Amino acid sequence: MNKRYDVAAYIWPAYTGDEPRTRMFWPEGMGEWQSVRSAVAKFPGHDWPRRPLWGYVNEADPAVMEMEISQALGHGVNVFIYDWYWYDRRPFLENCLNDGFLKARNCRGMKFYLMWANHDAGTLWDKRISSTVDAVIWEGAQPFDEFRRAMTRVIERYFTQPNYYAIDGKPVFMIYDVPRFVQGLGGPGPAKEAIDWFRAACVERGFPGLHLQFTMWSEKATNVTGVDGGKSVPAAQFGALGFDSCSHYQFVHFTNIDRDYEAVLPDVAAEWARLARELPFPYFPHVSLGWDNNPRFTTFRPGIMKNCTPEAVEKALRMARDWVDAHPEQPPLVTINSWNEWTESSYLQPDDLRGYGYLDAVKRVFLDGE
Repeated sequence: MNKRYDVAAYIWPAYTGDEPRTRMFWPEGMGEWQSVRSAVAKFPGHDWPRRPLWGYVNEADPAVMEMEISQALGHGVNVFIYDWYWYDRRPFLENCLNDGFLKARNCRGMKFYLMWANHDAGTLWDKRISSTVDAVIWEGAQPFDEFRRAMTRVIERYFTQPNYYAIDGKPVFMIYDVPRFVQGLGGPGPAKEAIDWFRAACVERGFPGLHLQFTMWSEKATNVTGVDGGKSVPAAQFGALGFDSCSHYQFVHFTNIDRDYEAVLPDVAAEWARLARELPFPYFPHVSLGWDNNPRFTTFRPGIMKNCTPEAVEKALRMARDWVDAHPEQPPLVTINSWNEWTESSYLQPDDLRGYGYLDAVKRVFLDGE
């Protein structure tokens, strides 16, 4: 296939115990694999437990990431979007990126960019208490001084990497929770000033600018994720803040997912069309692979997308490819949730349920052109 697509899969960098602060959530020292490994069926017919075909690997190991990069590229995924965190005046969960991905011998063949996952961190990640306790441990909202410290680190450590993903030469940076971002800065006015500073800092470092992206939400979303809720912001505010583009992180953020996968797809198509009409900047199509975050809980958690077969997902991937082909004026970017969101049941990595089915579907659509 001659046309090139930028197929970007989100990475949840919690599958390592190398950072000491992860032990408060996952004391066994293997990161959130601890929750995956202990997952059980919550009702007859529930398709858990699932087991990773690559094993409970440490994704902060460069040899592991070398293998994963090779598998990704071989199946048409050529960009990783790393969830990136800043809590308690310091970064969190950087090991997978710093020690795994960036030290892998083949990492230069894979582009990457960051999504600042600036939601609050709480008891959701601790399966021992997630079903009974809902408390904030670290706040995601940051004042300007902390924003400046964090973004200076991002510019110097990551934007300068030769394989950092850029649009028109401008490094791409995504913000997950814009309402939380605005709250931390003290309102829309100070938030715009912070963004202006960020852009100027990029130019001062020698870049032609910054491509600022955000995660789109909808007033229809419900807080089934455990960390999300109340994220809807009028599109006009995004424009006023000066964002350059948007995509989604999960279907669950804008539609009812408690039904069959293929029944969700008309809502997906309608949402893409709505955003194209209403937004003053590009929307990049997003494909989720499913939703079920019961592995994070000991009790049953309602809200499960059903029949998320590779064949059904392939239909969504073809929708995304067709969207890109129909919008040649914008970069050919597609986002996928995700590379490894195992505890949300939305991952490309092979398991004992679907095998390599999802990766093969990506390959057929974006590499083979079938």
